[in-house]
Amino acid sequence: MDRLALYVTWLGATAIAGALIIVSFTLGYYSVWAIAICIIAAVIIAYPSGKLVSNMIKRWDPAWDNRRNAPKPDLDRKRRADSDRID
Repeated sequence: MDRLALYVTWLGATAIAGALIIVSFTLGYYSVWAIAICIIAAVIIAYPSGKLVSNMIKRWDPAWDNRRNAPKPDLDRKRRADSDRID
């Protein structure tokens, strides 16, 4: 798993866990076990969604080579000279 997928997974897991905890509190479940189950369910749900979102971001990026899973080597990524600067 690449770094982007890890970041997206943990970001999604916190958002999903927060939503599930709010739902469990709304339904009247205030125990530690309810919170633990919500966190475990969030991590299980967030793992495949993080991979999916990471792959979609890389697929849509024109500077990413999807076959090699690396940036395209032939792109000019340097800062341009003063000609591109807007004053």
